Amino acid sequence: MPHLIALSGSLRRQSHNTALARALAELAPDGWTVDVVTPAGVPLYDGDVEAEHGVPDVVTALKDRIAAADGLILVTPEYNQGVPGVFKNTIDWLTRPPKDIARVFRGKPVALCGATPGGGGTRSSQYGWLPILRTLGTRVYSEHLLLVPGAGKVFSADGELLDQDIRDRAQALMEGFCRFAEG
Repeated sequence: MPHLIALSGSLRRQSHNTALARALAELAPDGWTVDVVTPAGVPLYDGDVEAEHGVPDVVTALKDRIAAADGLILVTPEYNQGVPGVFKNTIDWLTRPPKDIARVFRGKPVALCGATPGGGGTRSSQYGWLPILRTLGTRVYSEHLLLVPGAGKVFSADGELLDQDIRDRAQALMEGFCRFAEG
């Protein structure tokens, strides 16, 4: 059965991006499964820690899950019009040691989306990911852009996606990305 990882770039329990990742999982086409994960437990990257202790188990487990998946969805917050540090840190750990880049990322279908309380809908963050993803050798899906502005009004207090237009666009993203991942 085809399988995706939706990696939310937020640590907050009430994260709009984690809520969006869960909504994407619910909207996956029949026959597809989606695991929603976050950077929880991933320490700050430190080359000395890596040299002394190796790659942390939480990072190794996440690398293995992504490597085994048929595609990866980065559900990115936007902080100060850029890529969030905690999310970039997670990707940096996932590239350690460098020989693992090919196993985890090279040729991996990747989709970008994100939610923010502001009006920009994570546009700057999504564009900020493009050179990083290109460097990692991923295949970036670009047919459907999913920007979710005003996230406080789009999701209920318990994280349910309420906005039908956003739900329709999320459905289109999932259907298109799954076709892309198959090809």
